[in-house]
This record gives sequence, structure tokens and C-alpha cells, in this order.
Amino acid sequence: MSAPLDTRVDRRSFLVRMGILSSAAAASVALPSVAYASPGSVSGSPGGLGGVDVRPEALADLTELTIAEAATLIRAGRLSSERLVEAYLDRIGAFDPTYQAFNLVLADEALAAARAVSRRSRRSPLSGIPLAIKDNYYTAGVPTTANSYLFQDFTPHFDATAVQKLTSSGAVILGKTQMGPLATTRATTPDGIVTTVNAWTPSDPSTNPGGSSSGSATAVAARMATSSVGTQTGGSITAPANAQNLTGLKPTMGRVSLHGIIPLSYTRDHPGPIARDVKDAAIMLSAMAGEDPRDPRTQGLPPVPDVIQAATPVKRGRRTVARWRTRVGIIPGYTSGDSATAAARRTFLETLAGVDGIDVVDVSLPDDWEIHTSTAFNNVRLPERTEPFLPMLRKDLRGFGVSVTGWLQGALLGGTEYLAGQRAKVLMLERVLEDLFGQCDVVVQTSPNPFDAIGLPELALPIGFTEGGLPIGTILGGQPFGEDRLLSVGAAYQSLTDWHLRRPVDPAGDRPEPLGIEPRGREKSAQRPRGRVPAAVAQRARGRFSADDVARLMQ
Repeated sequence: MSAPLDTRVDRRSFLVRMGILSSAAAASVALPSVAYASPGSVSGSPGGLGGVDVRPEALADLTELTIAEAATLIRAGRLSSERLVEAYLDRIGAFDPTYQAFNLVLADEALAAARAVSRRSRRSPLSGIPLAIKDNYYTAGVPTTANSYLFQDFTPHFDATAVQKLTSSGAVILGKTQMGPLATTRATTPDGIVTTVNAWTPSDPSTNPGGSSSGSATAVAARMATSSVGTQTGGSITAPANAQNLTGLKPTMGRVSLHGIIPLSYTRDHPGPIARDVKDAAIMLSAMAGEDPRDPRTQGLPPVPDVIQAATPVKRGRRTVARWRTRVGIIPGYTSGDSATAAARRTFLETLAGVDGIDVVDVSLPDDWEIHTSTAFNNVRLPERTEPFLPMLRKDLRGFGVSVTGWLQGALLGGTEYLAGQRAKVLMLERVLEDLFGQCDVVVQTSPNPFDAIGLPELALPIGFTEGGLPIGTILGGQPFGEDRLLSVGAAYQSLTDWHLRRPVDPAGDRPEPLGIEPRGREKSAQRPRGRVPAAVAQRARGRFSADDVARLMQ
């Protein structure tokens, strides 16, 4: 495999592009292309899955299968998509009343799609794989509410580009997941009542499931979907992945199209996968990524490399070795203290340092790092959030529920503050590219900031548990379009650890008999939900905004 893509990308051209994007804000303008070296071996066509050994526990319970394991069995003719979908629907019927990960389950549609996929001759890694979709992604003919009053009656007539790419690859949609209202908080009702719980503490709603993509994460962690998609503007892929022992990937700005996703911030929204492990995240990204003529942010970029191969561990004999020589930078204070988190971080670094070809090095942070990662700096994004919704704010503030304060803040923030924030963002990107990545290839992080603001990729990984049994995660940050290198580091780590394989205990109550790979006569099957919507969602006020209001917003 050729050198990682981050060694081929011209950082200065990426900086110029992001500077123009920031100044253009929500204008759909053509952006300059990102310059990169283009050897013949770089291609957007993914390779094969490689050798995938299916674990015995996954053979005994189909909902334990990763995407790679399920694809291996489906390709071998040992598993049908319909059977896999049935296994997930059984768990959804039994446990989602507790988890509240879904706000709409498409049982009949999923089974029909699974049967249709089985008749296709073409087989991608996602053929027949059941996924959960965050409810701010457009789904044709299926309500897309963003868990809000504003969109409660909205049913789009087309799929978001990312959804279309997934289903074209054969993925089966199980349903739409609960989310923070308009992607602003953890999943609650628009009035602020907690809905989705963390899969590791289903009886304790006070444990945060992590960010606005919490329903997507809980669905995967609770084994009610093989994988899912989220969106990240301020940590809503990495946070729920870290909180629920999952692997989350926030791609570089523009790598995945935002067309057909209800907006929060034009210059900071990033769609991406929330998965069980690194290889599954790579399979999802491989399908979702690519140019889209309807989103200028996706155009003029380097082609997507073979991220599936990058996410496959490299072995030399029995030893795991780095796919590419990589310096992992350790920021000041990352391992400070005597907490379980600090201990897990130290062990994480020791594991990486034991991989041939990975060098763990201390790095210094760019000037003004604390300022540019502060809440005040991040609040400059609020006008981008507010501007498309101004007609709705003027019409009825109640439509924004408990998050209305943030939308009003965006309307009241001064133009000089906004411009200063945009300039500071470009300055921080320049310092990160030149100063921070002059010292390392990948950097550990304790927060998604400022990488969310400056459009750089991030990979969230599970690295341990607290004494109370809650997951501990970490975040790796990469250079522009450096997803392949991030995935290679994550693959090396996960080949040496088993944190990502651990699953939470099911809630108390009736459990469906697990469906295994071998037929066992009549299978027990719970009554499956058919388009069920939780009562908290069904009781929302209706009809506050018209279809014309929504259409104007999305123009």
C-alpha cells in the first residue's frame, strides 16, 4: 500500500480552502481544489475485507457480529440479511423501550430491503448490513424530525447523499435514532425530558450517553444495530463513541457530503460513522465518502484512499507492526493525575509504543491554544446556527424548545465578534498544521476542540473502564484527509486489545433468544415493532411550521 494520504496533501492549499469556506459561511461557492501528489496507486476503490475470523460469540448471537464479520458470513452464504435483520428487530422490540435509542423503527421496510438485497449479484461489504440513521439525515418518504418541533411533520422526498450512498452499497436501514433537539444537546424531548440512556447504565438516565448522536451510539452499543451514522459539530461523534465503548470517526471537512442533512453550522458540520471497531468505521466511511455535485465542500478533494486496507492490522509473524512509520504526539497533561482515566491513557500509550513503527513523542501546543479551545471561542459558531432559522425564530420561539437560548445568542452576537472568530479559526488551523504537525503525524486529544472548528479528522477509541464500569475513551487527531493514517494506528491498537469487543449487560426483563448462525428449528422471535414511535415523541405539539418554512430553510 502506498504512503498515507496526509503525506501527499499540500497543507497550504487546505488552509486557503478552509479560509475561504469560513469567510463564505453558508454561501454555496466554488472552493479551490486541495493540491496533492497523485501516484497511480491512490484510488477511491476500496480493497477487500482481508481475512476476517468470525468470533464464536458472534456465531452464537448474530447481533454481536461486526460489519466485517457479518459481511464475511453473508458472502460465504452462511447468513442471510433477513435473518440478521430479524435478530436486531427482536432486540429492538425487547429492549428499546428501556434504551429509547430509536424514535422510528422501520421493521417492515427493513425486512423487505433485506430480501431485496439478497437477490443482488453485486456484493459490497455493506450488502445486507442493518444500520441506524440519525434523525437529521433525510430519508425519502420517512419522517426526518431532528427530534424537534420545527421538523415534526417533515417528510423529505429524497435521501441525504450519505444515506443514498449507504443504501446503494446494500445497507439496510432499521430506523431513525433519537438525537439532541436540532443536534444541540444529548437526546431529550424538545422540552428537555431525557430520552436515550447510556447503554452501559440503562437504569441511570443521569449518565450522559454523549452528545447529540447519543441515540445512534446507544443503538450500536446495545446491539440493536450493526453500526450507525452521526453528525459532529462540537463532539457529537467522538463523545458518544467514548461514552459507550465504541469507535467513532469524524472525517475531514468535505470528505462526506452534508447535502440532505439538517444544518447546525455550515463550516463545522461533519457526518461520519459510529461503529464497533476501526475496520467497521472504515467500511462505513468508504461507502459514505466522495464528491457530491450538490455540496461544494466535497469538490476538488484528493480521492478517497483504500481506508479498509488502512484499517486492517499489519502482522509480521505474531507481532503487530505499523502500516506506516508514525509519530503519535502526546499533549501536555494528557496522563496527569492518578485517576482511572489517567491510568488508562498511560496504558494506551504504552501499548502504542510497543508497536514497531509507532513512536510516541511529547509535543508542545501552539500559541493561544487555551483561548482557541475555550467556550468563548467556540461560541462564534452560533450565528451560523441561527441565520438559516431566523424566519422561524421570528415566527415562534417556542418551536426551538429548551435550546432556544443558543439560537438567540447567535442572533445577538456582534458582527465584529463573528469576524474575529473566523479569523482566529484560520490562524489556529495554520498553527496546528505548521507547529503541531511539524512535531508529529497524529496527536492525542482530550477534547474534540479545536479540530471540529478547523475541519481536521478525528478518531475516537475505547481504551478501558472506570472502577464503576463506565467506558473510557480517547481521541486521535489527524492531518487533512489523514483518515487512513488514523485508522491504521487504531487498527494496530485494537489488534492488541479487546476493549472494543466488550458489550454492556442487557437490561432486566424478558430477553429474546439469541439467533445464532446454525438453524435450530423454530426460532423464538419477539413481537417486532412496526413503525413504533415512543410516546414522548408522539405527544409533541403539531403543525407549528409549514412545509414552506422547512423548504426555505434547506435552500
